[in-house]
Amino acid sequence: MGVGIISAGRVGAVLGNALRAAGHQVTGVAARSDASRERADVLLPGAPILSPEEVVERSELVVLAVPDDELAPLAASLAQRGIVPGAQIIAHTSGRYGIEVLRPLEDAGAITLALHPAMTFTGTSLDLARLVGCPWAVTARPMFAPIAKALVLELDGVSIDIAEGDRTAYHAALAHGSNHLVVLVSQVLQILDAIGVEDPPALVRPLLNASLEESLRLGPGALTGPVQRGDAGTVGNHLEALEELDLERVLPTYRALARAALDIAPIGERERAALELLLSSERKPRQDS
Repeated sequence: MGVGIISAGRVGAVLGNALRAAGHQVTGVAARSDASRERADVLLPGAPILSPEEVVERSELVVLAVPDDELAPLAASLAQRGIVPGAQIIAHTSGRYGIEVLRPLEDAGAITLALHPAMTFTGTSLDLARLVGCPWAVTARPMFAPIAKALVLELDGVSIDIAEGDRTAYHAALAHGSNHLVVLVSQVLQILDAIGVEDPPALVRPLLNASLEESLRLGPGALTGPVQRGDAGTVGNHLEALEELDLERVLPTYRALARAALDIAPIGERERAALELLLSSERKPRQDS
């Protein structure tokens, strides 16, 4: 099957490479920036660089791997130009959207699919190994779901059905877990660097890996530490230490996450009340020694 890739960004170029490895021919790729063109040269050697319209005209399967905000205008533009042949497959890779965003293309006769890999991409060949066993959020008309799942299977992935109305919540969950985890870890490294630890990642890597594995296995039952024990004294000392370091945003983040931890901590009402009072203050009251 002839495959066209619109946008040779981090996701599009990698998926084009994987689809080529699965036996498909990459008939064209749309790449506007220098970085995208270089990525296409590396991951899709020999594939012609074309306009989006030319990519669609040449391809039986078109992968729209553009940023979320560009997806609806692109779909409308392609449909208005009347270049979508009947029974052509057009799939986008956005986590945020289902297939409704592609309605103009569906109305023009295309088979539309929403296929989102639940994975972070670097835009290099390293991503190809990550696709093996990768879960994909699939949204499609019931009659076309087998096509979507067959494509995911060709990419060595696992299909997870996500309803049209649940796509935004699904995407929010992944962003909250993946993107905000990066923020949290960055702040952890900031603290350790501020107190002179020579190699902060080496110090916390075993602990963070273990915490993630236990969280996935046990859920809230994996919570440990001073909030889980109802230890207001230790939490108070933490707040004092972070305030003294004066790292922007770290203290508010600690407070917010400690309050969230308090919601799932199996502690008594007395300990809970003490922690709630402590964490609700903008500035921590000094603890008696």
